[in-house]
Amino acid sequence: MAGDLFVVVAPSGAGKTSLVAALLAAEKGLRLSVSFTTRAPREGEVQGREYNFVAREAFEAMVAAGDFLEHANVYGNYYGTSRRWIEDELAGEHDVLLEIDWQGAAQVRRLFPGMVGIFILPPSLAELQRRLEARGKDSAEVIARRMASAREEISHVLEFEYIIVNEHFDEAVADLKAVVRAARLSRERRASRLSRLLEEFR
Repeated sequence: MAGDLFVVVAPSGAGKTSLVAALLAAEKGLRLSVSFTTRAPREGEVQGREYNFVAREAFEAMVAAGDFLEHANVYGNYYGTSRRWIEDELAGEHDVLLEIDWQGAAQVRRLFPGMVGIFILPPSLAELQRRLEARGKDSAEVIARRMASAREEISHVLEFEYIIVNEHFDEAVADLKAVVRAARLSRERRASRLSRLLEEFR
């Protein structure tokens, strides 16, 4: 692939969405993959911006057709990443960012072993629970379920190339930008993009 594929994973409440938004604002050449989902839009969400909202039957037809790079059932709703969109963007030398869970990341890595995996950690499980409670969106039962899911997610942290602890937001954003810039300066990336210039030095 000509572009870089960045995969960001984090437990719910770790601040992934805010960090990714800050990264996209700072790195103009990075494109966010918009997932498909069968869940209903929440207030303020726009079709094609937060998600591509589709009916369950349509999603299942896309699964059968092999349209997804990865897909999963999360709390009773399906989520999936468009295979064609990712492949077209990377072939066009665009850098792509995916926000998915660890299982989706494992599926993607099998197809794109050169992906750059980034795991966002909360400073502690206690702080994660405090953040979930402070959002005021979920019942105690849902928060307990999210905490159990977080423990499972975090057990896979060492499967990722980069680990960022989101204790201080600005520092975490700087770390995330550093990962992207380092990947863009890697030997493999520079060699593919600067092949003609390198030929002049031979």
